[in-house]
Amino acid sequence: MTDTAHRHDHPTAPAAATSMPVPAEPDPRLPRLAEIPAFLDYMATGWGTPDRTPNVEPGAAAAAAEHRARLSAAFPGRMIAVAAGRAPVRSNDTSYDFRPDSDFFWLTGCPVEDGVLLLTPAAGGHDATLYLPPPAYPGDVDFFRDAAHGELWVGSAPSLDDWAGALDVAVAPLSRLEEALRAARDLLAGGAPGHPLLVPGRDSAELGRVLAELRMIKDAWEIAELRHAVDATIEGFADVIREVPRAIEWGGERWLQGTFDRYARTAGNGPGYATIVGSAGHAPTLHWVRCDGPVVPDELLLLDMGVETRSYYTADVTRTFPASGTFSAPQRAVHDLVERAHRAGLAAVGPGRAFTDFHQAAMEVIATGLSDWGLLPVSVDEALSPQGQQHRRYLVCGIGHHLGLDVHDCAQSSYAAYQGATMSEGMVLTVEPGLYFHAFDETLPPELRGIGVRIEDDILITSSGSEVLSDALPLDAGGLEDWMRTR
Repeated sequence: MTDTAHRHDHPTAPAAATSMPVPAEPDPRLPRLAEIPAFLDYMATGWGTPDRTPNVEPGAAAAAAEHRARLSAAFPGRMIAVAAGRAPVRSNDTSYDFRPDSDFFWLTGCPVEDGVLLLTPAAGGHDATLYLPPPAYPGDVDFFRDAAHGELWVGSAPSLDDWAGALDVAVAPLSRLEEALRAARDLLAGGAPGHPLLVPGRDSAELGRVLAELRMIKDAWEIAELRHAVDATIEGFADVIREVPRAIEWGGERWLQGTFDRYARTAGNGPGYATIVGSAGHAPTLHWVRCDGPVVPDELLLLDMGVETRSYYTADVTRTFPASGTFSAPQRAVHDLVERAHRAGLAAVGPGRAFTDFHQAAMEVIATGLSDWGLLPVSVDEALSPQGQQHRRYLVCGIGHHLGLDVHDCAQSSYAAYQGATMSEGMVLTVEPGLYFHAFDETLPPELRGIGVRIEDDILITSSGSEVLSDALPLDAGGLEDWMRTR
């Protein structure tokens, strides 16, 4: 990364952002470049024009226009503002990578930091204007001193007109947003929080809920993006499996996590969430993202991974492999039980079915299997009752969720529209039962302690049933062993 120690010309850079103490008097050897006419004259000339083609994924603009129309119909006569947000600060003047707010991107297809979409009521719906920070080009002093928008710092940057043409929407400088908001008497503000001009009102939660529920039904473009995410993820699994022998010898879980993350960054935007690689006693930990342990040859290896495409749609797939290439008898018994639960869950997915059907179907299999092993202190019926749930000791998490721009998509939906609803054509969701037998759980026989198994697939609801988008990965233990050998 470029050193920030001499960034004295950045008008917003605090003194703490430099690596040197600020002198009591300016050091003549470090003059302020913006105050030197000769330097300004020289910097303003002799520059060509780089390629400033906006980075817009094919089909994103048309999909966003349709999404705006659906939102417009939900709030007739209301002014709506949705913010893209900005990259969170890592420390001082360094930030994490920027990812636009999911609602903002769904409505615009635009990946620009600090952007704001404004929908103004008009005859027949709303007029859309996208407010963006203009880039600083040669001839503008911010070309070299603004690390956020200066083209010398950030690379070739499309103009506002370039964005307008690529997105087929009106685009205006961000500085005009305040004036546009003065006319707002009934503003709904959403998207990323924290924009100084967008104060969340009492209806902002309603806007978030409506957007989440609109995003539940994926259009053809979104489904194609999710297919691409899943296909790329399966290739990433293959890359990781090929590296298991090396991870056993050196690098451990972190080597495998880095392998997938590098692949995801190359094949798409990056991982869609923190990659989970759990070996041995780490496999039962639901969100083992530390990945700082060894890969133990005779233990299981739980991989929960997803590629996020450059349009920000993500896959979410889990398989549990034997690091040695062969399941032991206890490991296979646990995997077989989870597989039966998973297949029961998949069979309960389809249009018109209650969203909770696959949960109940999988849980019945899990509870029955645990009872057969003598691990339940009550009957299966008692465990499955709302007053029991003893089987959930080994499966405390949910076993499915919507999938899309967010790995846990549509999270602001109401209960009635999510868990209390029926499944509909165009929904994409996961089914992911598991068993998590922690090494320190004394209710378990020794041979089961430390075994963690999860199987997770991504499923599209169709008009007549469902399609498992991730079915290129085997489900059964024998199939996984064969798949490992052929990678």
